[in-house]
Amino acid sequence: MTGPTTSTVDDLERLRVQRRTVSVLIAGQIVSGLGVGAAVSMGALLVAAVTGSEAWSGMAATMNTLGAAVFAIPLALLARRRGRRISLTTGALIAALGALAITASAVVGSSFLLLVSMAVMGIGSALTFQARFAATDLATDATRGRDLSLVVWSTTIGAVIGPNLAEPSEALGLALGLPELSGGFVIAAAAQLLGALLYAIALRPDPLLLALGPHRVVAAGPGRRAAGGLTILRGNRAARSAVLAVGLSHAVMVALMGMTPIHLMGHGADLRIVGITISLHVAGMFGLSPVFGLLTDRIGGRAVVLGGQVMLVAALLLAALGAQSNAVVTLALVLLGLGWSAANVAGSTMLSGAVPTAQRPALQGTSDLLMNLAGATGGALAGLILAGIGFDGLALCLLMPVAVVVINQVAGARGL
Repeated sequence: MTGPTTSTVDDLERLRVQRRTVSVLIAGQIVSGLGVGAAVSMGALLVAAVTGSEAWSGMAATMNTLGAAVFAIPLALLARRRGRRISLTTGALIAALGALAITASAVVGSSFLLLVSMAVMGIGSALTFQARFAATDLATDATRGRDLSLVVWSTTIGAVIGPNLAEPSEALGLALGLPELSGGFVIAAAAQLLGALLYAIALRPDPLLLALGPHRVVAAGPGRRAAGGLTILRGNRAARSAVLAVGLSHAVMVALMGMTPIHLMGHGADLRIVGITISLHVAGMFGLSPVFGLLTDRIGGRAVVLGGQVMLVAALLLAALGAQSNAVVTLALVLLGLGWSAANVAGSTMLSGAVPTAQRPALQGTSDLLMNLAGATGGALAGLILAGIGFDGLALCLLMPVAVVVINQVAGARGL
């Protein structure tokens, strides 16, 4: 009897490592999701309280997404040089420092320090996005969407529980003598530290370094890596289409979700109602992602992206027409999360499949940079629009980026 061939052994080893990698990433996302969820429902409220103006409330989401954008390419570069384990561990440690700095900002009452600290904590979002790509490093074409979506889905557990920790975190903050609305960031810091420990110990062997194999080369520097991603986008229509879908869908989600706590509180809702609404929204963002992943593998990313845009349109119309009803706004936020999930899972899967493994870190980092810049822009404009024409006007304005995605996808399907 002859032994297994080298290729068979390699395939079996890659499968074993891929299963372990996905399991570790799922555990890490549950932990980090708890921290992000505990803070997301408090960010806009804390900024409004420290600055004394609701017009500044949108800067919470803006600075978080801007921070994620700033850190996207450095994290991708670090992953390319040292692997996903070092990159994800470093990102979680910096996110923990950002959460602690937010708490300190509230203590001293510094608006500037608060906004900068929220940008630093934004690296937590950047590493969450990188984790979904880490799930594709060793995946096959037939399972890429499924594996990516499982990691995205795992964020549901922590992120749904997190917003409902608003009241307990306030009790914790009070016990520690911290200012109002800052207790959730203590929980966020502890969660990120736990995630860093998990990645450092358990993400071995490193999936990206194993996938690159003999193609492991050190990048010349940040400028080269960023330019490489942009160069790939210029020459790859499929990658451009995927980035556009992910980026604009993210901008729509950040803009409406970031303003929802302010809108609800302005209409008499308490922290419990805000927490429930954000929890249901986050459940929509991540809860059905495995379904969208399987659909992407079976019917293609373009169809799933278009389905996501249909859900975004429904969400925005509901938010515009039912802005005075907390129940309708909550339903709109659920649909908003579902639409974002479909576009994010399908678009990210399309992006990873558009280029060879050696080019993926550069393209993924550039994609996350552009996505988070779009989100930061949406969050910044959302506060101004909310102050000017209200929540319903904001929802109607957000129909425009959705239309751009639909037109682009339809044109691509027709080869235009």
